[in-house]
Amino acid sequence: MPFVVGVSHRADLSEAIADAVSQVRGVLGDRSPDLTFLFITHHYEDEFSSVPKLVQAALPSRNLLGCTGEAVIAQQREHESEPTLCLWSAILPNAEIIPWQVTFRKTPDGVVCDGLPGDADSSSLPAQAIFALGDPFSTLPKALIECFDGELPGVPIIGGMASGGGPGQNLLFFQDRCVEQGAIGAVLRGGPPVRTIVSQGCKPIGTPWIVTKSDKNVVLALGGIPSLKRLEELFQSLSARDQELAELGLFLGIAMNEYQDHFDRGDFLITNVLGADQRTGAVAINNAVRTGQTVQFHLRDAAAADEDFVQLLERDKSNQTTSPAAALLFSCNGRGTRMFPEPHHDAATVQRLIGPIPLAGFFAQGELGPVGGHNYVHGFTASLALFDEA
Repeated sequence: MPFVVGVSHRADLSEAIADAVSQVRGVLGDRSPDLTFLFITHHYEDEFSSVPKLVQAALPSRNLLGCTGEAVIAQQREHESEPTLCLWSAILPNAEIIPWQVTFRKTPDGVVCDGLPGDADSSSLPAQAIFALGDPFSTLPKALIECFDGELPGVPIIGGMASGGGPGQNLLFFQDRCVEQGAIGAVLRGGPPVRTIVSQGCKPIGTPWIVTKSDKNVVLALGGIPSLKRLEELFQSLSARDQELAELGLFLGIAMNEYQDHFDRGDFLITNVLGADQRTGAVAINNAVRTGQTVQFHLRDAAAADEDFVQLLERDKSNQTTSPAAALLFSCNGRGTRMFPEPHHDAATVQRLIGPIPLAGFFAQGELGPVGGHNYVHGFTASLALFDEA
């Protein structure tokens, strides 16, 4: 079950495709990939419309998915400033791949996703994962998640929103054509097991609290005390450095299972704190919260993001008897050198801890991945899909 990555930095598009395809052919020979992901930077934007046809002509794949990215990830490097075209190809015996393309429209009854695969739940093979790439200006990720959760409950959705340009400039590649709006992807059934790691880049501060009063996205009381008072007490206990981080941006983690005795990294869905009401002591966040849930405040910086990613990777490695065969990585475009002091952080961390493996991906404008068994859209997150041997 070979996986292979081909990457090129040649400025000429035809030469870049030939270069990357040659690397893939060096492993696959004349065999056609069952699945190819194509990631490309905006250095080639004048020729984007011809990219999928040229790639399919040079490397016919049964399923081609791809998008443009502000930066492209290939192997142990994150290419943030140079022309980059990357192909991630796989031969997946005993797998069924169901491609899909979705558009969104608003109706009086809510958002409708047009184009979901009608046979996504008809196969007898187990659904391993749903891969999704979208245009950030015309895709409603939450609606997409809700649709798939209704059709394939419990199946992880992983991917991200194309990046690097404004409206109409972020393109998706689906089979042999370009897609300007909506989302594309594939359901993987059978074949290699796929597991996910979603690093939200935060560290917990203080202690967990039970939400004792709430209203939609407003946390009115924690442990019977106004939320803002709890937060003020916590702020006074923080180090000077953490106080600075809290002033720059504060987050609230919502426990995915409030019945746990102990909470660790990966147990919380991280959500932004939007503001507070001095009069009522309420704290508003950008996600719904209900009374009875467990929450904990969090902070984010480069050190916390590194620690979180390393700990999650090491935990996954300790639970496995073999190394993964390949991986896809969708990192926020707010990470990379915008967050970390050195380049290539996420890609190099994956390869250092669980590699070397064929790895590709891109910097996304919104990442998709599961937390606590439920799918969400994230920011400032590294969302990783790991493919085991079948």
